[in-house]
Amino acid sequence: MPILAIILLFLSASLHALWNFLLKKSQEKYIAMGWQVIISGIMSLVLIFFTGLPPKSMWFFAVVSMILEAVYFILLSVAYTSHDFSLVYPIARGAAPALLVLWSAIFLHEKLTAGGYLGLAMITIGMIVIGATTLLQKHEEKPHLRGILVALSVSLIISIYTLIDGTAVKSGPPLPYALSMFVMVPFVTTPYLTRHYGWDHFTEAWRKNRSYLLLGGVLGIVAYLLALFAYTFAPLSYSGAIREVSAVIGAFFGWRFLNEQMGGVRVAGSAIVFTGVLVIAIFG
Repeated sequence: MPILAIILLFLSASLHALWNFLLKKSQEKYIAMGWQVIISGIMSLVLIFFTGLPPKSMWFFAVVSMILEAVYFILLSVAYTSHDFSLVYPIARGAAPALLVLWSAIFLHEKLTAGGYLGLAMITIGMIVIGATTLLQKHEEKPHLRGILVALSVSLIISIYTLIDGTAVKSGPPLPYALSMFVMVPFVTTPYLTRHYGWDHFTEAWRKNRSYLLLGGVLGIVAYLLALFAYTFAPLSYSGAIREVSAVIGAFFGWRFLNEQMGGVRVAGSAIVFTGVLVIAIFG
């Protein structure tokens, strides 16, 4: 695994975690996310006048990825309205890298080393261990089948759009590809949110969190661009798994700045994830 790719993915994960940290500061988290998607789209529209559109060979990938990103966003919104989400969302983050390995082997013919498989397994296990802290804290509540299905659906969507984006940028320029995708996503997500929450909630969220939303829009673009650049020259199986370090960084942010619990189990899971990244870096 190229060291430069690992650095780019760590930066991407850190910015993604910071973006989610800003979302936590908003009471209406998915309205705030909707605003950040809109802001990212507006910024991308301006930038695309300078970069130009992606080649026609990438348009199909961009449209399909946009649809999947929108479905992912809507699934998160559905999950957020259910208490199950707080219990089973780590399943989605942990299962996505495993699914991506399968898709990468089938469609990209990636062949990983034994050390690479070990590192991927450690990252997946570490993510599940981190998520288990929520189950331990809420042991009186059991995750329902509906919540588990939503979590698995989210993991499937993550793995598929990562495969599509990784395939696209290996044969074309990542910058105009990403910008075109960011421009399209708000056209699907905004009608969904306004229908469910109304414009009054939208304007109230903008009034209260304008600076956070603007910063989040920038972070969202930069974080994903860094990941796409890594995808252009690094194995997608490894890259998708290393991006999940964002969950570990996000847990640290929550512990350090929001007084969230980060006990021994979560620390152990974080250590397993980072060890898995090191194994991939050395033996992958």
